[in-house]
Amino acid sequence: MPPEPQPQTGRQPLANRTVVITRARAQADEFASALESYGARVVACPTIEIVEPESYVALDEAIENLFGYDWLIFTSVNSVDYFFRRLAILGHDASELDELRVCAVGAATADRLRDGEVHVDVVPIEFKAEGVFAALSDYVGGRGALACLNFLLPRAAVARDFLPNALAEAGARVDVVAAYRTVPPQTTDRARVEAMLVGGAVDCITFTSSSTVHNFAQLFDTTDLRILLAGVTVACIGDITARTTADYGLTTDIQPAEFTTPALARAIANYFATLDN
Repeated sequence: MPPEPQPQTGRQPLANRTVVITRARAQADEFASALESYGARVVACPTIEIVEPESYVALDEAIENLFGYDWLIFTSVNSVDYFFRRLAILGHDASELDELRVCAVGAATADRLRDGEVHVDVVPIEFKAEGVFAALSDYVGGRGALACLNFLLPRAAVARDFLPNALAEAGARVDVVAAYRTVPPQTTDRARVEAMLVGGAVDCITFTSSSTVHNFAQLFDTTDLRILLAGVTVACIGDITARTTADYGLTTDIQPAEFTTPALARAIANYFATLDN
């Protein structure tokens, strides 16, 4: 993918542009602020909500037996927050992770761990599961060295299985436990967003996970988003999310090289700055 162009100085690149964000409301502030810093009018239409897992049995058992693991893998800030919340409830603290290796996917996840005084051994350059597996393999000295290692992966109740499957195929033991769930929110701004879409008042819609795409389509009771989003620029945080939008008939117009919301906001600003030049 070619490097992202830098926004032009002077007029804000997203001035008079309306951007819809579908990220969970509790996590949307930073993304919205980044877009607004480029001049965008941001409309929130959260399609997911982060909640507790249906059961803590598997997570609690894993926490009580941390001594049996060699590695902990955190794939998001959510996994860190919910894991350590449960760790505290069970009467444990972060010092009990000192003997484990820790992998954090993304700078924000690593920062959250360090804020909690947890050491981080590996931060993969590529945020996708394939990149995480490659980074872990490189760190331990090759795929063969993964054999017989024990991994704990606290994550969303529903997520891609590539990473645990790849580790297991390499001979590792992997315990995947639900630390939280993503569900459709109790309330949405569906009517407002639909009116804006029908009226042609939306310039860009953003998707930051496959769940946001699925739930947005479910919100509008459709499996084909082409008519609803006709004329709207589609921005996706990464290629997995982009593939999901394709399942609903959409073409991704904007995708940053780095899978983070600040990078996505920059890419959106750059895209519209180019259009205006």
